[in-house]
Order: sequence, then structure tokens, then C-alpha cells
Amino acid sequence: MGKTIAEKILSLKSGQDARANDIVVADLDFIMGQDGTSPLAIQAFQEMEAKKVFDPAKIAMVIDHSAPSPLQGVSELHDQMRRFADQQGIFLYDIGEGVCHQLVPEQGHVVSGDLVIGADSHTCTYGAINAFSTGVGSTDLAAGLISGKLWFKVPETFKFVVNGTLPPGVYSKDLILHLIGDVTADGATYMAAEYVGPAIDALSVEARFTISNMAIEMGAKVGLMEADDKTRAWVEEHGKRPFAPVKADPDAVYAQVKEYDVSNLEPQVAKPHTVDNVSPITEVAGTPIQQGVIGTCTNGRIEDLRIAAAILKGRRIRPGVRLIVAPSSRQVMLQAIREGLLETFVESGAAVVTPGCGPCVGTHNGVPSDGENVISTANRNFKGRMGNNKAFIYLASPATVAASVLTGVITDPRDYIK
Repeated sequence: MGKTIAEKILSLKSGQDARANDIVVADLDFIMGQDGTSPLAIQAFQEMEAKKVFDPAKIAMVIDHSAPSPLQGVSELHDQMRRFADQQGIFLYDIGEGVCHQLVPEQGHVVSGDLVIGADSHTCTYGAINAFSTGVGSTDLAAGLISGKLWFKVPETFKFVVNGTLPPGVYSKDLILHLIGDVTADGATYMAAEYVGPAIDALSVEARFTISNMAIEMGAKVGLMEADDKTRAWVEEHGKRPFAPVKADPDAVYAQVKEYDVSNLEPQVAKPHTVDNVSPITEVAGTPIQQGVIGTCTNGRIEDLRIAAAILKGRRIRPGVRLIVAPSSRQVMLQAIREGLLETFVESGAAVVTPGCGPCVGTHNGVPSDGENVISTANRNFKGRMGNNKAFIYLASPATVAASVLTGVITDPRDYIK
């Protein structure tokens, strides 16, 4: 009987013949913490009376959620992270470097076939390059820092077969919102989501990151894809280690398989206050919005900024509407400067902010007012997500956000796509 990608990676890393629902203890290839979770992990590390991390080269901490610091208390937590990183000799990405889920693959810390944990739920992003990467709590992170190992229950796998070709003006964000709306926010709970098919193959690696990033929004533990030539080229360009891609066997056993044809898919929008409350854009077009956000670990990459800038170029954001643009990393921001994208955003009336998570998590950089509608490229829209539980958050692609801030209402981006 064959194995899924998840079963193969956990078998290789544990040295066991791992099958769905088995419990294994596996070796970790990389560990990441961010500023919302690392201080708790450092505390747990100290309470476990540990002195040294297992391997400094396999650990990074990223200051991205509240960067630059908006409060004195947060500044003290950041200082704690800096001191711990210095003492242990681990990688530290300080303010302005970018979002953890952009930096970890971009800086080559993760390659195909890896087993990765991060104290952030969207660690599943790296599944797009064929890594088993998943979010854990701060105490589990501390255990990993000390031992280089962690226990896992091998997940069953939910296979998504995506056929057809995405139409012009429809992007990977629309695709994943459509899948989440179909299977619901808990439709793949503790499963490995495995995304295959011609529509996935046609996507760039950057677009695939968007899909794997939101696997957690359907309850999945990981969002896995096989490594093709695009993946190999991307990992060779960014990676720092040899890698061995893992492919599912033809006779692998899946808990569930669903097939889709996306040839006629419309742009999608997730309405407040749940990510699975998804509608085609034709059903929500005309809804007034007061703010737009382009960025986050879901859609702050250079490809996303290019798409948005193409719509905004030579146009002005509607008076009374705000647009915040947060590139996902310093490298992305520099590339956007070189290409003139930031000039386009600023000339259109947007506010470009430090690479990081601020607008998405609501720590600073754009907390909306009571009753305001925000359209965002983020991955979550529950009450209070952006710092105000009396605001309303709609989720969409960078193209849809760009089109909407031009008109002041949710707008079909296909109206602006040549």
C-alpha cells in the first residue's frame, strides 16, 4: 500500500513506517518563532532548565507581528528575543526584514522534503515547496528548540484535484477561497491537504504559497504540493542545502478526494466574519469599503504587488478610501522599488508601510474604526482580527483589493484587466 506526501516525510524523519493516525517522534529540519509566540517559548525553554538549543543553524526568530514596536511592553519582548538569539547564536530577523513566512523560504532555510515547525499557524505555507511544515504552540516549540525532535500524529490526507485553467482576473487567492468555501473552515481538520492538478501546475511558486498558506483556514495541519520543475528551480535559487522532493505514491490512501474545474471560476470574496463565508464577486459587488490592505504572508509577494500596481497605475484611489501596502519582506520591497511599483502605489494615494504583519493582526498600521468595511488580501476575517471587533473584514485577491479602492465599493477586477 502506497503513501501520501505527509506519510512519506514523517516516515523519513522518524525512521518508522509511518501511516495515517500513527504517533511518531521525528527529527526537525527547521524551527521558527515570531514575536507573538517566541517570548513564551523562551520562558518555557528556561522553565525546562535548558541551556543550549540543539542546533543554532536550524532556528530562526522573526520580529514581524508588531514591527516596529508600537508599545513599551512589546519593545521589552523584542529585546528578550534579541538577547536570546544572541546568546544562542540563532538567526534573528529584526524589524523591517519582513514576514516570517516570506523570510523562511526566501532566505533558504527550508527545502523540499523538510519537516518544519513554527509557532505560528500559517507555517503551513512552506508546503507549497513540498515541505511538511506546521504550526505548533510555544511549549512544543521550546521542546523542539532543546531536542530537535517533536511528536506528531500522522495526519490523514484530503486530496484536492484542481482541473482547468484559471480565467483572466482570477488568481490563486480566489481558488483557495473557493475551496475553503466549499469544504468549510473545519472540513479538513487535522488533515494534510494535498493540492494537485493542471490548475495547480500552471501556478507560479509564489501563487502556490498563497494556497498552502490558507490550508489552516480549512482546518488542515499542512498544505502540501508535489515538487515540479518550477519548485526545483525556486528551491535551487533560494535554498542553502541539498534537497530530496517527495511524491505521493499512485496507490496512496486518501481520507477524501474532491475534484474541481476552475475554468469558469469568478473572483471570490470571503465575507465577515468567517473565512468560509465565501461568495462570487458578482454577489457582493457594490458593497462600500473604507480601507484596503495589500500585503501579509498570504499576498505580499512581488507577484502580488505587480498585479495590484498594474491596476492602480495612472489612477487615483477614491477620496475617502485608504489603501495600505505592506511588502512581505525587505527583498520584496527593494524589488518593488526597482520596478517602480512603490512609486505607483504612492502616486495612487496609498500608504506604504514597513514589511511585516501589522495591518493584518491589528497591532498597529491601520486599525479600522467602528463599522468600517475593510477589503484585505489577508487570510482571516474574524471579529477583531485587525484590532477592532466592530469592523468588518472582506478577504480577496490583490487585484480585487486594488480595483475596489479605486471605486470605493467591492469591484470586479476583471473590469480593469486587459
